[in-house]
Amino acid sequence: MTTIDSRVDAYIAKSADFAQPILEHLRAVVHAACPEVEETIKWGFPHFMYKGMMCSMASFKAHCALNFWKAELLMAYEANREAMGQFGRIASLKDLPSKKVLTAYIKQAMKLNDDGVAAPARAKPAEARALTIPDELAAALKQAPAARRHFDAFSPSKQRDYAEWIAEAKTEATRNRRLEQAIEWIAEGKSRNWKYEKC
Repeated sequence: MTTIDSRVDAYIAKSADFAQPILEHLRAVVHAACPEVEETIKWGFPHFMYKGMMCSMASFKAHCALNFWKAELLMAYEANREAMGQFGRIASLKDLPSKKVLTAYIKQAMKLNDDGVAAPARAKPAEARALTIPDELAAALKQAPAARRHFDAFSPSKQRDYAEWIAEAKTEATRNRRLEQAIEWIAEGKSRNWKYEKC
C-alpha cells in the first residue's frame, strides 16, 4: 500500500515553480513502479523507501536531482560533481529519461532491496581537499568575533560550504550579498544549508 508523507507535499509546494512538475512526475513514476513505496524526509529532502533506502529527489535554486541509493549496481555512471544524483542537473522534464527507463531503474532497485544486496562501500578520498577561505570572508569574520567563534567550531565541510559559496559568486554585488548573509547565519551558529537540515 502506498504511503504518502505530507512533508513531501510541503517540500514540493515550497520548491521553485520550474521544479514542482519535475518532482510531481518523479513521485508519480516511483509510486506507479513501486506501489509499496513509503515516503519520508531524510537530510531535508524526499526519500522513497522500499525495504530500505531506494531513491531520493531534491530541488535546488535552478535544478532538481534524482538519486538512486545503489546506483553503482544499477547503471554505469561517473559521479557528477555538478549535481547530486545520477542524472545531472534536471531543469525540466526533458532532462529526465523516459518513464519506461525510470521505471526499469526503480524495478531493479526494488529487486536489489528484495535480495538484501547492500550498497557498495564508497571510497573515501585519498586526502582531504585543502580548505581555502576567501579573503573577503576572512576579513568579515575578523570583524565579527561571534561569527568567528562559530565558524572555527564548524566542521571543515561546513566551513567549505561557506567558503565555496562566497568564492563562486559571479559578481561583486552577489559576493557582497552572500557575505552579509553568511556572517548573519554564522553568528547564529547556522550552517550554510541550515534550512534543509530540519524537516
